Amino acid sequence: MDVACISYKETGFFSPTVIDYLEDKPELREFYSHRPTPDGFDEFLKNKKVVADRELLADTLTDQYQIIAQYARIWNPGFSVPQPVQQNIKSLRSPNTYTITTGHQLNIFAGPLYFIYKIVTAIKLTQQLKAQFPDKNFVPVYWMASEDHDFAEISYTIIGGKKVHWWLESSGATGRIHPETLRQALNQYKGVLGMADHAPELAEIVETAYTRFDRLADATRYMVNALFGQYGLVIIDADNQRLKQQFAPIIEHDIIEQNSFKNITATNEKLHNLGVHIQVNPREINFFYMKGNLRERLVFEDGRYKVLNTDISFTEDELRQEIKKHPQKFSPNVVMRPLYQECILPNIAYIGGGAEVVYWLELKSNFEYYQIDFPILILRNSGLVIRKESAAKIKRMELAPADIFKSTDQLKTYWIKKHSGHNLSLQTEWAELTAIFSKLKERAAKIDPTLGPSTEAVQARLKKAIDNLEKKLVKAEKNNYHTRLEQIEQIKTELFPANSLQERNENFGLLYVKWGQTFINELIRNFEPLAFEFAVLTEA
Repeated sequence: MDVACISYKETGFFSPTVIDYLEDKPELREFYSHRPTPDGFDEFLKNKKVVADRELLADTLTDQYQIIAQYARIWNPGFSVPQPVQQNIKSLRSPNTYTITTGHQLNIFAGPLYFIYKIVTAIKLTQQLKAQFPDKNFVPVYWMASEDHDFAEISYTIIGGKKVHWWLESSGATGRIHPETLRQALNQYKGVLGMADHAPELAEIVETAYTRFDRLADATRYMVNALFGQYGLVIIDADNQRLKQQFAPIIEHDIIEQNSFKNITATNEKLHNLGVHIQVNPREINFFYMKGNLRERLVFEDGRYKVLNTDISFTEDELRQEIKKHPQKFSPNVVMRPLYQECILPNIAYIGGGAEVVYWLELKSNFEYYQIDFPILILRNSGLVIRKESAAKIKRMELAPADIFKSTDQLKTYWIKKHSGHNLSLQTEWAELTAIFSKLKERAAKIDPTLGPSTEAVQARLKKAIDNLEKKLVKAEKNNYHTRLEQIEQIKTELFPANSLQERNENFGLLYVKWGQTFINELIRNFEPLAFEFAVLTEA
């Protein structure tokens, strides 16, 4: 693939806060630790304090992968965990090994493309950091949001413009759902893949993932491992008793003392005053209680800690004992999950989308309170994949990569003004009229100083009339280029489904069918995690 890069600001699809973060605006600096630069990593690594129990982490990951291997060997006796994954898990025991983490929900069939892009960014960044710091090891980690309970968000994917939906009434942690009812969606997905090129390869991966395992978390691990295991990606399921035991002291303190609520609320007020759109708001208690298929919020009412929509409640002493004996039953919500992550991983960077980066800015004061290092925030790589057919159309239309990010109407107007044989702009004429009105205002002021506003009002009405006339000229010329402008509509529809970024809608499946594992390789080759530019990838 050929790559052309443009700035995130130029795309028009990223929030002002994200752009301010990338541009190192001073007013945001108190809300994060180190800059996402080689120098920032150098400084952070010199002072990084790891609180994770490395041996416990490696043992837990080994056990989790062993479960996958045991299931897989039932139908494939030769299955083994990829050697790069085994080596990375082993290296986590070493004090000079650090993780680069990205997290995501358990979207069926890997959801939209940016699921893939997050992981690719993590893999590429570990490679670059290893080159910069050869005496250290860096492990890419995919944190499965297996405790999330928003099934509606993960229950569908869009492939080839078709929505494939898993119809199921579900509650509780999504990682614990049995995928047995996914068969209809699985058949639909495989039907869209077809039988050409690498379709049978991907069909076998998803068929195995969603029919051979009895937990969605394990199915997701199998699928993601099949795609990324060769690059050493380590996949962690933090819905685990031993890992939660490490976090238990903070669980107890935060539920009883409500520290995260106080810290994050104060930070959000500061961010709001800077004009930042707040992504998440903390609750007084930022933990759920899990038991079987139950995952419900904890609240403090009438002197007791109650689990909503149940009869379960605790006194303070009972709560402390429950956390001590069964920490796995306490599930952090979106504002406490990052703290949990940084407690159990030797992590130095978190990779997320624009909204994630902004919500992490809300959390730094809570990290400081609990004396946990705040990771370097990395905006994941974004990309637009353009097939040969679309690339040929774009070339014929003489459009640059940045042009195609304009709205359809803006792009049509831009193209018409650029290619029309007529001068459709009335800016020169308006400049001449503006000079005339300056003289008129001077003359009117000499006669009566109060006539100035009247002259300006006439000028404003004329400016509106001139603008409307210019729009009519452009519209008339558009009718003369109807066929070419239809091609612009086709290009925009192909590359920006639902007027949004391709990566936020389309699944990776058909791209994998066309290129197979080469697609992943090309993403890794072309993405630059610390360049912070949008990659336009064109089929060569």
